[in-house]
Amino acid sequence: MNKIGNILILMLLVLSCKTQQKVSSLKEKSVIKTEINALLNDWHLAASEANFDNYFNKMDSVSVFIGTDATENWTKEQFVNFSKPYFDQGKAGDFKTLERNVYLNKVGDFAWFDELLDTWMGTCRGSGVLEKAGNTWKIKQYVLSVSIPNDDVQKVIEAKKKNDSIFKKKFN
Repeated sequence: MNKIGNILILMLLVLSCKTQQKVSSLKEKSVIKTEINALLNDWHLAASEANFDNYFNKMDSVSVFIGTDATENWTKEQFVNFSKPYFDQGKAGDFKTLERNVYLNKVGDFAWFDELLDTWMGTCRGSGVLEKAGNTWKIKQYVLSVSIPNDDVQKVIEAKKKNDSIFKKKFN
């Protein structure tokens, strides 16, 4: 009886182990990338319409939003608290995607992307990470950066020198 019990336990363990399958076809990858592009487009649209629920429901509960200011490294809860007054006033942001690149892991349940955006701050760069749980993609991390032409970098460095020195004091 002991041998039979051990064999049954071993069989159950083997059968319960799911092996991750590789997303193999270009068609499958294309479908996944279309889903991700639709989610990100809808996310930006929700911001432009100040649709609080539609915007924040696309972010995972443990997501992080990193903004353009060095102090802006927010958990979802912190970002919600910062953003709520802007959404309530109907002024959440209007980001238009100029181009986007989406990349997938072999299984097709994890993605990362970069995008070039037209915003009220001029041309910006966004990048992020998404994960699929069940049938739902969620944004895990988003990073928003103001793009600066190389020829203007010295002027920007000079403009932010004072604030950078104040900010960096908290790390000493």
